[in-house]
Amino acid sequence: MKYFEIDFKLECNPETADDARALLADAAGEAGCESFEDTENGLKAFAQTENWNEDVMKKAIEHFIIPGVHITYIVRNADDKDWNQEWEAQGFEPIDIEGRLLICDAKKPVPATTGKTEHVFIDARLAFGTGTHETTRLIVSTLLHQNLKGKRVIDCGCGTGILGIVAAKHGAKCVIGYDIDEWSVENSRHNASLNGVENMEVYHGDANVLNHISGVFDVVMANINRNILLNDLETFKNVMAKGGLLILSGFYAADIPLLLKHARQLGLEEFGRKQEGDWACLILTL
Repeated sequence: MKYFEIDFKLECNPETADDARALLADAAGEAGCESFEDTENGLKAFAQTENWNEDVMKKAIEHFIIPGVHITYIVRNADDKDWNQEWEAQGFEPIDIEGRLLICDAKKPVPATTGKTEHVFIDARLAFGTGTHETTRLIVSTLLHQNLKGKRVIDCGCGTGILGIVAAKHGAKCVIGYDIDEWSVENSRHNASLNGVENMEVYHGDANVLNHISGVFDVVMANINRNILLNDLETFKNVMAKGGLLILSGFYAADIPLLLKHARQLGLEEFGRKQEGDWACLILTL
């Protein structure tokens, strides 16, 4: 798998640097980037060569919403190696969620635990969606505080399937997932099987998948970047049951006002929020 390494340089007022870097990461995600590293002068991002869209990137920079920010970047070929294979070989250490749930690498020995800590096993074939990222942990933590018994749940952009698996293991009656990446669809199904989850269906596609699924959902989850959330928010709302919850993450705390403004225009109200570092989780209700 071939990757580009994109080195972004930010020139701006130091007081706006953090917000500018966060917004730049959102824009780069729209242009095809899938992983990021903060640098002294800006941001380093990686994108599969076939997914990189320079026109989208240039347009985002041209219309950057923070005034006085100058952005330049250099695109070069990244080291020729299989990033997913490297992640798979490295794996991850057990991740403890509030002392109640342990997310484990399925390829490693089961860790010794005390008490009634529950285990969820994820085959470490994909870095995002194992629980190592703040946004995944935020949503898993949110799910642990919900009564999911008998509920219909959908995970939009399911990745490894971890969120749907947690929901199913905590009583959800029916779990649906979808992802635009076909490999992620297969990985979600694989991880569901690893965890003995039999009531989870996973589909290939984007938010248009929701137009072909009957009924409404008590819990809708989406751990996706801010711009996609803004674009798909109305579609999510249309499949929510009255009084249902929409759990969103994949964005920075600085993005909350923009997301809330759009949500309220659609008749959604804030039910709660969580934050870990600069990353945030927003819970909305209908």
